[in-house]
Amino acid sequence: MSSEVAARRDAKKLVRSPSGLRMVPEHRAFGSPFGLEEPQWVPDKECPRCMQCDAKFDFLTRKHHCRRCGKCFCDKCCGQKVPLRRMCFVDPVRQCAECALVSHKEAEFYDKQLKVLLSGATFLVTLGDAEKPETMVCRLSGNQRYLLLEGDSRHEIEITRISAVQVLTEGFQAGGGNARATGMSLQYTAPGAEGTTQLKLTAGEDASASRRQSTAWLVAMHKATKLLYESRDQ
Repeated sequence: MSSEVAARRDAKKLVRSPSGLRMVPEHRAFGSPFGLEEPQWVPDKECPRCMQCDAKFDFLTRKHHCRRCGKCFCDKCCGQKVPLRRMCFVDPVRQCAECALVSHKEAEFYDKQLKVLLSGATFLVTLGDAEKPETMVCRLSGNQRYLLLEGDSRHEIEITRISAVQVLTEGFQAGGGNARATGMSLQYTAPGAEGTTQLKLTAGEDASASRRQSTAWLVAMHKATKLLYESRDQ
């Protein structure tokens, strides 16, 4: 991929919505697959009372809309301002208590695990029915849309085409104990292909620092796919 194409895919622009400033992809087709669209707000005329505590709205009790779910609440039930990275808001935005809790949990992915995925890690990669694995660096593209595999060969897998994920572990005991992530098996659909292709990533047995990085990457990728499936359901 040329640097010009990569820059175009990752380009951003600042826009103002009714809910606040958002830094969104310049080209909608290159938006993050983990992103969420802004919800339609419940019309004011349809919510004479808070949708959480049932308080009646009047001159003193004002109504507010949650930026994540679009429902209407009083200030007590919708007073928190929390970062909402999945909608690309620049600043924290007003959310109801339930949505704020979800957004707080997602913050760990954006603040920690996403950085791990973008940095990448080294694995032994078996693609499809290949006879031998290839040592490759696996990382997430800057716009979060592609899994990039780079070694003697180079491959791109569109994240939205991944249909199944299984983390491979070792050290698990039936009676309890900690299991360590050693690899991951992915199934995805290649453009124009019939059926699915399997991709297997296995962490190497080299230096401990490299192994820890690979393990952290696997954990982060598992979290990313869970967010991806949640986005499809919303």
